[in-house]
Amino acid sequence: MKRSETTRDPGVRRSLSARLGLFALLSVVTLSALPMARGQERNFAGSVQGAYLYVHDQDGEPGRKRAFDGFTTEMSAKLAVDFGEHVSTAVKMCYGCHGFEVGMAFADINVVDELRFKVGRFSPSFGEFVLRHDPANHRTVDKPLPYDMGRMIHGQEFNWGVLPQPYVDQGLEISGTHWFGYTFQLDYAAYAVSGLRGTNDGLDIDFIQTRSAAFYYVDNNSRPAAGGRLAGTLDFADSDTSLTLGLSGMWGWYDPDHKLSYTIAGIDGYLKVKKFQLRGEYLIRRTEMSLGDDPAARFKYGPGSNGKFDRYFLKDGFYVEALYPVHKNVELVGRFDGLKRTGNVPSTSTLRDKSVIFRYTLGTDISVGYGVRVKLAGEFYDFSDFKDEIAATLGVVAVL
Repeated sequence: MKRSETTRDPGVRRSLSARLGLFALLSVVTLSALPMARGQERNFAGSVQGAYLYVHDQDGEPGRKRAFDGFTTEMSAKLAVDFGEHVSTAVKMCYGCHGFEVGMAFADINVVDELRFKVGRFSPSFGEFVLRHDPANHRTVDKPLPYDMGRMIHGQEFNWGVLPQPYVDQGLEISGTHWFGYTFQLDYAAYAVSGLRGTNDGLDIDFIQTRSAAFYYVDNNSRPAAGGRLAGTLDFADSDTSLTLGLSGMWGWYDPDHKLSYTIAGIDGYLKVKKFQLRGEYLIRRTEMSLGDDPAARFKYGPGSNGKFDRYFLKDGFYVEALYPVHKNVELVGRFDGLKRTGNVPSTSTLRDKSVIFRYTLGTDISVGYGVRVKLAGEFYDFSDFKDEIAATLGVVAVL
């Protein structure tokens, strides 16, 4: 049967998506207020962040030319229902630059601590930041460069970070936790999900396709992506010290013809010594590009010494972040992060075959009570291909 013109119109789709998002959010709030059935336990949680990004004008050009500055709002609302000890479900509604989106809708089956099954729509286990990507769970307005989507300066030229968060997908994840004595905890996760998306003639992953209802929330190439994470934690409760180290990986195809692959790997660490917290991650992605019929016209740089065009480029990034409370309501935040892209670029790109960003951030997080916090930070960007930049962020976060 032929689809109607209404369903094919992108504007109508966006309008329908917004209405469905509002309906889903109201449903989550309403359900959380209903009386609990016997054997059920409902938990509602959420947060909202209103933020402003200021980018200094440069050579008479406003910041809008180089970044999505100005006001933005992020919201998450989650309802979890426990059906006894072994089965639970969770639904989360999110709002951000892309509008409303279902950030979580899955069933969680807990056989034992060492064996859990998650089926539905969720954020696959990759790295440490995915555990705290909601605005109430991290102390800066924007995300670290390897995970950034939308707030970094010259982000469109770099096509954002290595794995922009939140990355939400549907599939199956198997995970578990095992304690060795009282001090060492081992966590694992392995999953198969639809995977990141792009086009058959793609030169990189298209994150809009991955997040947009206009392309349908289905696998674009019928080939799942696979990945997982392994982490170990040492917890010394007597000295209020803990250390976590994790390894992550993901592999799949992003084009409809399943010929263009990507591989992502990462390592993460977290250290807490009394009030002081230090965390860091390193991510790298190797992405295959379509050479097309005429690579010489398609790319800025010619073939290598072997006379062939390289089909791959690398994008890697890192961040190191320190957090220390100087008052019961005030925390200082310091972050150093970077992003690098290595490899050939399209002929129209403003990047070179090796382009780098370093960013230095110093800020504070102030609790004003009633579940409300204020985030304030200054940022300095050091670019290899563009002029250096100064930016400032201000955000107000409230817990729902």
